[in-house]
This record gives sequence, structure tokens and C-alpha cells, in this order.
Amino acid sequence: MQYRTLGRTGQKLSVIGFGGIVVSETTPEEASRLVSSAVARGVNYFDVAPSYGDAEEKLGPALKPHRDAVFLACKTQCRDADGATAELDASLAMMHTDHFDLYQLHAMTKMEDVKTVLAPGGALEAFQRARDAGKVRYLGFSAHSAEAAVQLLDRFPFDSVLFPLNFATYLEGSFGPQVVAAAQRHGTGILALKGMARTRWPEGTAREDRRWKKAWYEPLDDRALASLALRFTLGLGVTAAIPPGHAELFDLALEISRDLRPLSEAELATVTQMARATEPLFRAA
Repeated sequence: MQYRTLGRTGQKLSVIGFGGIVVSETTPEEASRLVSSAVARGVNYFDVAPSYGDAEEKLGPALKPHRDAVFLACKTQCRDADGATAELDASLAMMHTDHFDLYQLHAMTKMEDVKTVLAPGGALEAFQRARDAGKVRYLGFSAHSAEAAVQLLDRFPFDSVLFPLNFATYLEGSFGPQVVAAAQRHGTGILALKGMARTRWPEGTAREDRRWKKAWYEPLDDRALASLALRFTLGLGVTAAIPPGHAELFDLALEISRDLRPLSEAELATVTQMARATEPLFRAA
């Protein structure tokens, strides 16, 4: 397993993170097996959120024996201080821990959300109080809007940004370069989502008809293509990437992580061609 430093925190994270969705909809026994296996293979970065179904319920007990050895991130979609405080405390109890290493504003998408969390009484007040109280160590956010992400990075010294960084969105959708540039400008750690995504499922595809039911997008499950895509993402100055929420795809990412050579000129040309032939999950506004 390779490890990279997260921005200015000094924390070294495994380049492949364990998304809590992997253990959602599993038995407690299977959750414990998956978590123990991941830790044994060198994974030390775990990420969860209250909105991930029963992921907190399953991940908390499974991770408890390993808590001191891992970097644990959680999130809240609450935009006000009172709501964020209440959700943080609930997540701490559910996850059987007294602190999170990273606490994040979740799914920042609207500019109105940015205004709310930064205003008096906004969630960021709760984040800073929690950090002062030792309930969280570092502060970050996830976003699905490049505009919102750049605004947040420019207006507060966040420790990390979790963002969809994907070959098609980056090269074809021009969605991501501006966030990478802003994060690097501020020394903010970059964490990636959607590194192994292809495109959206065909319109009208029911969940039960998807091959990968826990993914709202179609993931890359071909090893060669997934390797190109994941290596592209991890070549953007990214500390760690979280694969799609299926154990099989998580295992595939771990296999790929054994050889993270930078893309050659020929491989980058292939990825560029792939991007041109792919409808991105997101495009720049």
C-alpha cells in the first residue's frame, strides 16, 4: 500500500480509502470481515456519512477494534450550527468513537449552502467548536459543484476537499481543474470520488436492473480501463481515492494500487480518447 500526506495536516493516508457504503446492506459479520481485511491490506483511511443507509450502524462496531490505527472521516448535510452539532454527536455514538479525524460539510452544491454554512449560526461555527473540544481534528468538505468548492476553499482554511475527480468529467467536462488549482493554491489536501466512474446508467434503469446496485452511476469494472482511470485521478495531486461502494470494486482498486505508475504519453492519449467518447457525470457550469 502506498501512502500520501493529506495537505498540510501531516497525516499519511492510504491512497485507496474505504467508503462506508461498502458495508451498507451487509451483515455485521460480513462488515467485520471486510473491515479487518482492508486494515490487514494497509488501508487506514475510512469515510462514512449518516446518509449512507445503515453504513454507520455497520461500520462503527466493525471498525472499533482498529480505531486507533485508522484515519476516520465523517460528514454532515446540516447547514446550521445546532443541526451539525446534533448530527456530529449522533455519528460519534453510532461509530463508537470519541472523535473523528476529519469532519466534513457534505455535498456542498448550492451557493446558498456556502453562504449559510459560513454565516453566523452556520455549520462552520459548530465545526470549529467541535475542533476546540477535541471531537474532530481536521475540517473539510465534499462538493459536487466546482463553483461552491472554489468559494469554500477561498473563504476558509479547510484541511481537505473531497471532490469528483474523474477522467471524463476532468477532460471532457472541464469539471475539476479549477478545484485542483484552488486546493493547491491554499495547500488543501485533495481527496477524490468517482475515480472509477464511467457515466450515468441509461435513463430509466431501475436499481434492481443495475449490475452494481449501490452505485448511482455506471462504474468501470474492467481492470485495464479502471487502472487507467484510477491512475489518472491519483495523478492529479490527489492524496487518496474512494472507490465505488461494492466490495468487489474496492478489491479491484486495491489490486490496481499495487502499480500506480504515472500514465505514459500513450496511456494518456488513450484516456483522452475514452473521455471524448464518454458523457461526463458532471460538466462545468
